Amino acid sequence: MKEKDTIKKIIEHVGGKENMKKVWHCMTRLRFDLYDHSLIAHDKVKQLDGVIGEQLQNDQYQIIIGTNVQTYYAILMEELKLDEEQEHHQETNQKKGFFSRLLDVVSGVFGPIVPAIAGAGMVKGVIAGLIALNVLSTDTETVKILDLIASSVFYFLPFFIAASAAKIVKTNQYLAIAIAAGFMYPTLVDAAKLGEVSQFHFLGLPVPVINYSGNVIPVILSVWALSYIHKLVDKYMPHVLRTVFTPTFTLLFALPFALIVSGPFGSYVGKGLAFIVESLFDISPILAGVVMGGLRPIEIVFGMHHAMTPIALQNFADLGYDMLMPMMFMTNMAIAGATFAMFFKATSKTEKSIIVSATISALLGITEPALFGVLIKNRKAFIGCTIGSAIAATFFAIMGVRIYGYILSSIVSLVAYVGPYFTYALIGIAIAIGTSFAITYVSVKKAQHSPSLDKVNI
Repeated sequence: MKEKDTIKKIIEHVGGKENMKKVWHCMTRLRFDLYDHSLIAHDKVKQLDGVIGEQLQNDQYQIIIGTNVQTYYAILMEELKLDEEQEHHQETNQKKGFFSRLLDVVSGVFGPIVPAIAGAGMVKGVIAGLIALNVLSTDTETVKILDLIASSVFYFLPFFIAASAAKIVKTNQYLAIAIAAGFMYPTLVDAAKLGEVSQFHFLGLPVPVINYSGNVIPVILSVWALSYIHKLVDKYMPHVLRTVFTPTFTLLFALPFALIVSGPFGSYVGKGLAFIVESLFDISPILAGVVMGGLRPIEIVFGMHHAMTPIALQNFADLGYDMLMPMMFMTNMAIAGATFAMFFKATSKTEKSIIVSATISALLGITEPALFGVLIKNRKAFIGCTIGSAIAATFFAIMGVRIYGYILSSIVSLVAYVGPYFTYALIGIAIAIGTSFAITYVSVKKAQHSPSLDKVNI
């Protein structure tokens, strides 16, 4: 099995099992928290069968695999003789910066749950498209059940976030879910919906009444706080009493803290980030398009693209729509266009096969094969995709294109735009693919031979 051989060599080339502090994955990458980065054999990892690329970014080592990363991750866990509940407990003197730790948390939290929210978002998009085409009526019970399928994931998103965050911050997963349950309890949610009460009181302390349905940041911060509270309680609890009283006192401290401090603070942070993005659009749609569309390919290369996900989800929770995800859609189309242009510059069948595969992958929303396998190997091609992304995103911003449910940014997502923005979506796709293709085709000279691409396996 080639995957098993690759994993064995990955373990060897990153310094062995003893050099791994933590391992997780997102939709396309194996992500490592290592003790000693000097032990990484970068060149050897790049040459491995199945590896598209690798990079050390903000103290996090990333190996780009592609859409079958889950297969590699499962084999890695088997080789390390770990399951998802186990981890190394070695100590390290290496201190990571706040931004590095934040990136670890965000990428780690959203990677595993993207299939659930992307699947639900696709159903939401299909419903919207069918209603816009008058195929379905909003009054039918069929639509109500379909909406249940699509909306339940987003309504109960705090539970998904809590379960995923608990693994990242290394705390009890079920206590984390209990924190989410506190946020979602009807006493709080119903009061927030009615709007008749602004706060409750607990032992004289104010508990702000907030609807946390669909919120992200409050849960992540509260689970992070839970991890410290749980360790502190467990440290001072007599061993014979820990089984019963550690979770008891942890909940008694952690849930009020979440409701009084971290939850409201996280809610304000989320709204603040969403406000900043919205203000950027208010100041100048052109500026918003250039900034968001132009930076997106770079964010993906450095593994920072998940940082926008909490803001998009906050927009859905507060506004019922989002303006960022349409721009992400345009970026993926621009990447596909620039990648396909390289097909006409390739000289070998191997290169052409890789490029076609990467182009199709980008059209379907997975851009790492295109970026790492093709575009970043040619500076002009990468610039072409960045310019195409910025122009198409600017067009979307000027036209006010928005989407009403989280959906993977792929050509299949077009169904979610059926309605008033459908024509703009078609024009945007043409701009993104056409512009990036044209710039890349004109600026990149046809190579005689490219051995570097021959070594890439997707």
